[in-house]
Amino acid sequence: MLKPDCSQEIKTEYHMILFVAGDGPNSRIARKNLDRLCENELAGRCTLNIVDVLQNFKAAAENDILVTPTLLVCRPEPGVMVIGNLNDHQKVRTALRLEADHP
Repeated sequence: MLKPDCSQEIKTEYHMILFVAGDGPNSRIARKNLDRLCENELAGRCTLNIVDVLQNFKAAAENDILVTPTLLVCRPEPGVMVIGNLNDHQKVRTALRLEADHP
């Protein structure tokens, strides 16, 4: 079943949703890590939505988000989730299938 956020008509190669809980330390780290990745490796090729589950719990529930921060990779398909502050850059790159870009 497609989740509402992932079913949006997004034209970029990469579509991600980062679920955070307010401005806690892990949420800030995840945002910073993802911003760096988007700027350095995905410039112009990604769409990133940030959802604060404290303000929009419905979006978290609809996407089966139980812990934060969680990165939901909608595109490229198939979609995957990466849980945590995204400090494990290799795991994030693998989830985004960037390994083929950089052997």
